[in-house]
Amino acid sequence: MRKRSWILAAVSSALLVGTAPGASAETLRGALAKAYTNNQDLNSARAQLRATDENVTQARAGLRPTVAATADAQASRSRTTFGDRIRSSDGRSEALVGGIQINQTIFDGFQTPNNVNAQQAQVRAAQENLVNTVQNTLLSTVQVYMNVRRDREIAAFRQQNLNFLNEQVRAADARFQVGEGTRTDVAQAQAEQALATALLNTALAQVASSEAQYLDVVGDPPTRLEAGNLPPSAIIPPSVARALDISQQEHPAILANQFAVDAASFLVKAAEGRLLPTVAVQGSVNNTYALSESDPDSNQLPGVVNTQNEISGTVTARLTVPIYQGGLVSSQVRQAKEVVSQRRIEVDGIRDQVRSAVATAWAQRQAAVANVQGYTAQVSAAQLALNGVVEERNVGQRTTLDVLNAQSDVITAQILLAGAQRDAVVAAYQLASAIGRLSPQRLALNVEAYEPEEHYQQVQDKWYGLRTPDGR
Repeated sequence: MRKRSWILAAVSSALLVGTAPGASAETLRGALAKAYTNNQDLNSARAQLRATDENVTQARAGLRPTVAATADAQASRSRTTFGDRIRSSDGRSEALVGGIQINQTIFDGFQTPNNVNAQQAQVRAAQENLVNTVQNTLLSTVQVYMNVRRDREIAAFRQQNLNFLNEQVRAADARFQVGEGTRTDVAQAQAEQALATALLNTALAQVASSEAQYLDVVGDPPTRLEAGNLPPSAIIPPSVARALDISQQEHPAILANQFAVDAASFLVKAAEGRLLPTVAVQGSVNNTYALSESDPDSNQLPGVVNTQNEISGTVTARLTVPIYQGGLVSSQVRQAKEVVSQRRIEVDGIRDQVRSAVATAWAQRQAAVANVQGYTAQVSAAQLALNGVVEERNVGQRTTLDVLNAQSDVITAQILLAGAQRDAVVAAYQLASAIGRLSPQRLALNVEAYEPEEHYQQVQDKWYGLRTPDGR
């Protein structure tokens, strides 16, 4: 018995680690702000968007000049022997050529403008995908926050239940010792006590799991967590019909897919541009320094050295008219058109998914609110019934089994209420996410909002430079 008491004390200490009175309390809004700043998946998505921004600059390069410096060095040596084999001549020459070459495409069949437009649409799609990632991260934060609170409450209920059953075992044994109870009463109480111990251990393991998930999403371990607050009432529409209308207009997943359709349409035009003529201009300037020496050794005359320095420049304009490319470009055009069809179908599909998510979230929210009310009444009634059964047992009108059953009803009702309270908060945020309104701005989080447009404007028309806008 003493060993069991030591084990139960250790279990209780483990339960109270995350909820010590001296620990600073965390609010749901505070956890949301931390996740918005610290979440690794969200920060990775932001970096991916910044990389996508560069595609616009790369597309613009199609109509920008390219400049290259060239340098050539050449050396040769020759020996000439005349027919009489008496006379011969040695010669050598060296040349250094340095130049600059400039290439400029004047017209490329509108490929570059359409590629730029396509990449700009892709950037807008990526920005909306980032908004959707923010929504998912904030919703995950709400879920892990409320999971920790629920699981800690359940563990506390399990601990209270075990304490109650410990007392019931002691009382049943005391009554048995004085002849007022039976060995069956003691065995029933001990069986419930053993079950309660196992359920407490399971609850504590669930607490540890939920706290680990919280750390993964939020970036900090959970301390004492205050009750979760509902999102601002202005976010939640008054009716499911209104929620459906808002979701079809504002959900970032729908907007992202619409931009993807635009991008695919521009890529069709870019592919068609490969069938049009192209005009390009090439200019070059070269500086040639040449040295040649002749050394006729047959008559022992001194050699003759000649040097030459020449500067030359050329400008070439070229018109290229495609006639037949083996069917490649035609296939690429057809392929691009099929991609447009695919993107349009995806828009319809995501609209249906969003519509389903809104309807589901609305129903879950309504059910959770009703469940909170029902389980609250159940807890009150079960506790009242337990008190009555205990009093009746004390005067011999009830058995120990009746008390154990009544206590089981209380703990079941308490656990159901904790789950319903968690579901009510999560369902409200899930509805906000389903309609596309779960954002740090609408939640009034105390964070500096990430503005993807700022980075895009810094790089989208940049002509040179290896450093990123933040100095890396």
